[in-house]
Amino acid sequence: MTITVRELVHYPVKGCAGTATDSAQVVGTGLEHDRTFMVVDAEEGAFRSQRTHPAMAAIKATVLRSGAALALSAAGAEPLLLEVDRDGPRREVSMFDCPLGAAVDQGDTVAEWFSEVLGHRLRLVRVAPGFDRDGWGETPGKVNFADAHAVLVASTASLDDLNARIAARGDADAVPMDRFRPNIVLTGKDEPHFEDRVRRMTLGSVELAHSVRATRCSVPLVDQRTGRRRGPEPVRTLATYRREAQYGNRVSFGVKNAVVREGVVSVGDPVTVHSLVTP
Repeated sequence: MTITVRELVHYPVKGCAGTATDSAQVVGTGLEHDRTFMVVDAEEGAFRSQRTHPAMAAIKATVLRSGAALALSAAGAEPLLLEVDRDGPRREVSMFDCPLGAAVDQGDTVAEWFSEVLGHRLRLVRVAPGFDRDGWGETPGKVNFADAHAVLVASTASLDDLNARIAARGDADAVPMDRFRPNIVLTGKDEPHFEDRVRRMTLGSVELAHSVRATRCSVPLVDQRTGRRRGPEPVRTLATYRREAQYGNRVSFGVKNAVVREGVVSVGDPVTVHSLVTP
């Protein structure tokens, strides 16, 4: 059975809505434009995400003119077209209490826009020229403002299995894939979570290597279309069979990968698995 790429999604602003694409350039830090921007607290520079601001899920951010501009929209707010500043004033930022260094502040207008939409004093920053951040795990790789890894991969088989388990518990509402915010969705293999076992794979001209399983926080509880928490699924059901003892007993879904060869990947591309561990 042939495994193929079913979906490709990048998330220009960490925590905000993703943009699906038919084809993507993949660089060392993941899909081009993925998580190159981040919303931070105006005073402390600490990142903000759907963990604390679930409404971010419903903010649409679209990259224009090869990254020279960013179009932002949200319900109840005037759309904003941001002319991106790639090398302007810097602001010290952090993630999970770890300093990330200086990022490029995108100015007062967009800061006011995000502050108004989300109800807190916020700034928008972009990765600065020369930004160099290591991931971690089996193959660490490099990463922009994603939590810690370049590419999140999940499969339709894993989601189908999860939704079957949710249904068996008496919940009629299936969970869509966007709750897990993957970059690449694979299809064509019936084994749930087979992506966990893949250590090296080629998609188009891109080669990825396994970093870690993707442990999940509260974000999968957020409806990605409305920006509201719906809970307790899918975390409640995942907790019955996807606990990760080595990561504080957190639940997992999907796998995080490093980019070991840059290139282009497209929806429909076959996936060649080069290295696979046994269950």
